[in-house]
Order: sequence, then structure tokens, then C-alpha cells
Amino acid sequence: MNSTYYIDLEEKYGAHNYHPLPVVISKGKGCELWDVEGKKYYDFLSGYSAVNQGHCHPSITSALIEQVNTLTLTSRAFHNDKLGEYEKYITTLLGYDKVLPMNAGAEAVETAIKLARRWAYEKKGIEENKAKIIVCAENFHGRTSTIVSFSTDPSAFSKFGPFMPGFEVIPFNNLAVLEEKLKDNNVAAFLLEPIQGEAGIILPDDGYLSKVRSLCTESNVLMIADEIQTGLCRTGKMLACDHENVKPDILLLGKALSGGTMPISAVLSSDDVMLTIKPGEHGSTFGGNPLACVVATASLKVLVEENLSANAEIMGSLFREKLKTIQSKLLKEIRGKGLMNAIEINHPDPHAAWKICEQFMQNGLLAKPTHGDKIRLTPPLVINEQQINEAVKIIEKSLMTVELA
Repeated sequence: MNSTYYIDLEEKYGAHNYHPLPVVISKGKGCELWDVEGKKYYDFLSGYSAVNQGHCHPSITSALIEQVNTLTLTSRAFHNDKLGEYEKYITTLLGYDKVLPMNAGAEAVETAIKLARRWAYEKKGIEENKAKIIVCAENFHGRTSTIVSFSTDPSAFSKFGPFMPGFEVIPFNNLAVLEEKLKDNNVAAFLLEPIQGEAGIILPDDGYLSKVRSLCTESNVLMIADEIQTGLCRTGKMLACDHENVKPDILLLGKALSGGTMPISAVLSSDDVMLTIKPGEHGSTFGGNPLACVVATASLKVLVEENLSANAEIMGSLFREKLKTIQSKLLKEIRGKGLMNAIEINHPDPHAAWKICEQFMQNGLLAKPTHGDKIRLTPPLVINEQQINEAVKIIEKSLMTVELA
């Protein structure tokens, strides 16, 4: 039962909607993964930031095991004894009136779109079916048919139409265009990632988020922050918006909300926005289930009690400093915040980043390219200085190998 056996099974019986690296993982702990042959790797993807707390964190898995043997699902047809406690904890921690629990991150985005439109019609007074939501080019908010309607990535939207109307795409990090678009009274919301993840860890200018906040407030437009990847201590603060002391009107969380154990997402907002949706108008069979509530609470407590935002800030700065010492003509740019980092590759071969990731894998580190020439480097937030140093040596060795090939 080697790697080839498992890869062949997937190839034969699974849909071909992913292109994984040829490695088969069977075990994880903290920042480390092991394949079916027993080889150890550093995880520098973290399940796209779903495993911020590290693989199989004992506090999270213990909470899951205890609850899974007690009660997992009631549906929202009944109350359960875990939902209210979770709602109180997360809203108090993050400073919001209400939370609407969902499952996948894309469900959180879909929920925010519905909330923004309902608020626009009931509170702002926009004529029904006229509301617009502004989004950013190079965004990644999920893969549902609504969300790909406003993607600018052909691999996400090509031949999946017809598309849902009501979205306008503007450049990311461009305040002048945003200010002009906000003059339209039919604009309900501006949806953005504080740092664009799938685009290759694209950071906005300092002050961008605070100015977005001001412009949205002045125009009576909801600011929706998709912090599904950037949130929960990844960038060195609990939320990426916290770097500029910005509070979005609607906050979206997911991924690390479960510590990588199950799909859990959340939409947080004010009473003014959240209570526009009444019973029966939105929901989810699994959203807010007692197992998810217990796991999410445990996951949040790990982030707070272990001060993982501070470790992300310290280790992220160290990581970027170490990367900058690598002498390789392949390194075009190093960028990031906290432990949300990327390197951009300078090479005429469009597959160079993939080849580098294959070399990383050979040398004991797992990462994945995005948009051809960019490689995200996002380890679990429990990583320490020794592990950072070892990872940088692997990265340097791999770059040199590809450079000389």
C-alpha cells in the first residue's frame, strides 16, 4: 500500500478537479506531516490556513472526541446546549452583536451576499433587485455558481455560465476607483479580502483598509471582510483588519475556525444587519450543530491562550528575514504579513514554481504554487525558530537545485 496505490485509486474513482503534488499524507502533528512511506515533511500550506493551530491539536481533538460521543447534530429545528455558549464566546471575543454559523467558507460568503442585499432593500431603501456589490479583481471567495460569477480567474468561471448579475469588479488596492463607484446609491456592499490569498499573498498599501472603512461609512455601504484565510491570527493579529483597527460591517471566518477538523464557518455582524433575515429565510442543516460549536470554541481558545498571533508576527518576521538572505536569481519578490507569505518566481518556464514545489517535496517541505509563478508559504502558527531555520535551508537548497537544472 504505497503512494502509487493511493494515487491510482483517486485517479480511477475520483473526479479530476484537483492537481495535487504526488505525495500521500497519512499522519500530522503540529507543523509536521508524514506520508504513507513514513517520510516527514514540514507543512507550509496548512490546509490553506485551516490548520493554524497545528495538526491534531490535543485541545481541539479532545473537545471533538468528547462531543462526538455525546451529540453531533440536532438541526436547527431544535435548540441544543452548545450553540448559545459558542455564539456568546465568538461574538464577545470579536466584538459583534450576532453570529450566523455555517459550514464551508463559500457558504459564509453566500450568506454575506444575501445579508447585504436584504439590508440594502430593507434599511438603505434600494429598489428591489437593483442592489450592487463591489468586488476586487483577482479575488478568491469560493467556487459556488454565484461566487464564480464575479471571479476574474478563467479557470474558476470559464464555461460555468450564465452568471448571476449584481456585481461590479474593480482593482484591488485602488481607492480612487472605489470612491467613484460608491457614488452609485445602488451599491449595497464592498466585499474584499484584506490580503488576497489565492492571488499570491497580495498586500494592499498601508492605510488602504482604514480608508475603505471611511469611504463605506460615508456612502452608507457595508464593508464585508472575507477573513476566511487572513483571519484567526494568520497575519500576526486576530484579524488582518486589526492591523489598521478596522471593524467591517460583516466579518467572514472559516478554515481555522475548526483547527482543520471539520468544515465550520461564521458570519458576524450587527443587529441592524443580521436581523433583516427572519426565520425560514436562510439556514443550513449542519450550521450551528453542537459538534461544530464545541470544536470552534476550542479552536478559538487555543488561538487566544497560546497567543498564536504574537508567534505568527515574530516567526513571520524571522522567516522573511531569512528568506532575504537566500542568493538565488529565481527569487523575484518576497512578501507577506505574519505567517501569510509568498515568494514570486523569476523564470521563463511557466512551470518553474511547480518544479520548485516538487523539489521542496523531495527535500521535506510541502507547499503549492498559485497563478503559475507564486508559491504560498503558510505554515501552522505553532512553528518555532528551529523549524523556521530548517525550512529556510530546504527552500534554499531546492531553489539552487532548480536554478542549476
